[in-house]
Amino acid sequence: MEQIKETVKNVLGALEAKQKPDPQEKLKILLKKLLTKKEAKHIQFHYLKKGILHIKVDSSTWLYHVNLRKEDLLAKISKGFNAIKDIRFHIGEL
Repeated sequence: MEQIKETVKNVLGALEAKQKPDPQEKLKILLKKLLTKKEAKHIQFHYLKKGILHIKVDSSTWLYHVNLRKEDLLAKISKGFNAIKDIRFHIGEL
């Protein structure tokens, strides 16, 4: 009987964890909403560290493009995530 109780508890815990995305997953979702479909093909969430959001772009052209939108993106992301102070873009493979 104890094994069944423990199994049910583990299953419910796993389901609950799936329903509540972690902050980085929420940030990825928000970023996808803020980007156009064309932009989303060239831009990808990389990581979040010490309040700085790091984003990968696949070319210098897209780096220039997103740098033009940086202030707008930062303002919109900061509404949902107060801890984010800056966005840094890096060229790299997606």
